[in-house]
Order: sequence, then structure tokens, then C-alpha cells
Amino acid sequence: MTIFFQKTYQRGFGTWPLTGQDLYKAIQAAAEVGYRAFDTAQMYDNEADTGAALADTGIARADLCITTKVHPDNYSEDSFLKSVETSLRDLRTDYVDALLLHWPPIGGEIAPSLRLLQQAWERGLARNVGVSNYTVQMMRDAKSIVDAPIVTNQVEFHPLLNQCKLLAASVETGIPLSSYCSVARGEVFKHSDFAEIGEEYGKTAAQVVLRWILQKGVTINTMSTKPENIRANFDIMDFTLSSVDMARIDNLTAINYRIVDSGRARWAPDWD
Repeated sequence: MTIFFQKTYQRGFGTWPLTGQDLYKAIQAAAEVGYRAFDTAQMYDNEADTGAALADTGIARADLCITTKVHPDNYSEDSFLKSVETSLRDLRTDYVDALLLHWPPIGGEIAPSLRLLQQAWERGLARNVGVSNYTVQMMRDAKSIVDAPIVTNQVEFHPLLNQCKLLAASVETGIPLSSYCSVARGEVFKHSDFAEIGEEYGKTAAQVVLRWILQKGVTINTMSTKPENIRANFDIMDFTLSSVDMARIDNLTAINYRIVDSGRARWAPDWD
């Protein structure tokens, strides 16, 4: 596996739903504090803004880890590779470090889009390939369909949702997980446990949540437009949660608070 999951890139900066100057300022702030992994998608309609902002950071392309995701509407022979080439032009790069399928196709027939993803990899449009929002069985099937290493399954992952089945599938298949909705869009702050644990370490509730995710073996994507929060979300490598605190947080996964379902995304599968 290449640079994708080295320590520097375990903390990614997500760009949804930002565009324009809000996105530009956020990326500049993120780059300044040390972020080098940036996550976007065709669906976000901000790849061109992301590309322009990254170009202005002055960071060498080799030091960046750029992820984008193919829209399910482009899962056809006619449009898949063309859409990826458009993404690369918008991002001002010859390749992305990780190209993901954003959602499983409606109907669950994953093989055709995975084969198109492999074609993009074979043509050098992506250094690595991955998936997003895949179920356990889809992870197993993808492993047998794609010859290229699958570097991630990006999923909703936070301490209020039990994703133990996906974690087990990650170990079984060798496909690492990465998180979105890492702080459950603020829902975690309704639970005092995180702030109480944070007091022991001199950290905020959000930093405790993000550290818990990392210690579960899952890389994180976070987004903020506030420089102080962008920095705080990055500064989570200087402490380690105890096994007692990890277990206390694990107990909260029984709440099973899921944000993204078929009501929010028509491509959502039947979750494990």
C-alpha cells in the first residue's frame, strides 16, 4: 500500500458542503496547521474550487493525498472514465491518490462499477482505489472482483453508531475503514462523557471523539470553517485514550444513531 494510510494522512480534511471562498479559506487554514490529506467528490460540486485552493497552498503535489469519489450517475461505460478525467482537470492534477466509488449502485450490482474503477487505476488516473458506503458483503465481493488493492471503505463512523460488523469485515478483507460524520454532525456533544474524558487529558470533547476513532483503526475526515477547530481537529496525536476510556466510549455505540440512510441518500444500501 502506498502513502494513503501513513501517519501524516490519517487525518483528512473533508470539503463537503463548502464551495467558493468558504472552501478556499478553510483549505488554506487546514494546510497551514499541517493537513496534507484532502477529501472531495464529484457529488460535492467543489472539485474545481478544491483544486484552485490546493494550488494556492504552495504544497508540492507529492506531499498531498487527494481523494475524490465518482458519482453513481457516472457508473456507465460511456461516462465513468470521462468523469474522472474531468475531476482531474478540475483538481489540477494528473492523478488522485485515492479514487472511490461514492455509493453502491441502486440494485446492488457492484461488479460493473468496480471494473470501471479498476480501469481508471490501470490507466494511471488514480494511485489507489477504494469504495464508500459498502456493506460487509459488498466488501467481501469487492475484494474478489478488483485486482488492485482497495485502500478504504469510507463510511459513517462515530461513537454513537455500532459499526462492529464493518470493523470485523475490515480485518477479514484487509480493507481499511475511513470515517465521515466523525462527530455525528454535532450529536456527540449532547453526551457529557466526551467532555468529562477530555478533562483528564486536557482535550476537548471533539478531540476525544476523533482520538477514539483513530484508536479503532479508522482514519478520519473532519471539516470546519473555524481556524481554531481546524487546528484542534488536527492536534490529536499527542495523547492516547486508556482502555477504560475506550470501553466507556464503546458503550455509547449501542445508541445506534445513524445519520445517513435512504431518506438522505437514495443510494443507501441496507446497512449491516
